[in-house]
Amino acid sequence: MLYLFDIDGTLIDTGGAGMRAMHEATLEIFGASGPVLDFAGSTDLGIVAHIHAHWGIEPDRGQVAGFLEIYHERLAWNLAHGNFPGRIIAGVPEVLAALAERPHATLGLLTGNTAAGAAAKLRHFQLDAYFPFGAYGSDHVDRNQLGPIALARAAAHAGRAFTPAETLVIGDTPKDIACAHAIGARCLAVATGRYSTADLAVHGADAVVSTLDEALAWL
Repeated sequence: MLYLFDIDGTLIDTGGAGMRAMHEATLEIFGASGPVLDFAGSTDLGIVAHIHAHWGIEPDRGQVAGFLEIYHERLAWNLAHGNFPGRIIAGVPEVLAALAERPHATLGLLTGNTAAGAAAKLRHFQLDAYFPFGAYGSDHVDRNQLGPIALARAAAHAGRAFTPAETLVIGDTPKDIACAHAIGARCLAVATGRYSTADLAVHGADAVVSTLDEALAWL
């Protein structure tokens, strides 16, 4: 079985360190805080494109890379020194430990974070050892295009392909649900982000729980 996890709102809450880093990068490049940002389920490439569009700019690859370099630097500093009230979300350690003990369970990431941003966050909260591969918000601007990338990397890691029926996406937003269904996989939605269990059920999650530890037996 393949388990693909979202990060923010599902595994961890950085307490605002990521949001602050994005605003700090915007301020450094554009001299202003920029537009209101919606982080819930968005890809970092999409967020960067939205920030540039606010100033009427179509960013090229170099501009995106420069922006993300500043963002990654600020994110790492904020996590280490910014005194943000970050935490691992309830139930996550127990679920990850239980799945890691199963010989036929393969764990990976399916996240809107860039690969570097995901690594920084998971290292900070000491969860990185559980996730040897993933599909990231630096791979494609459209989150629904990340599923096939995750499946390909899972196959390369495990030495065998996973069917959609063998794949479960775990996330906390409607965009996680849509991303799962885009590849024919199921989605376990957890209401530990900004969306309630009712919101997630309406958007078609295959199962909804208030916290991840509620799903331990089901998983």
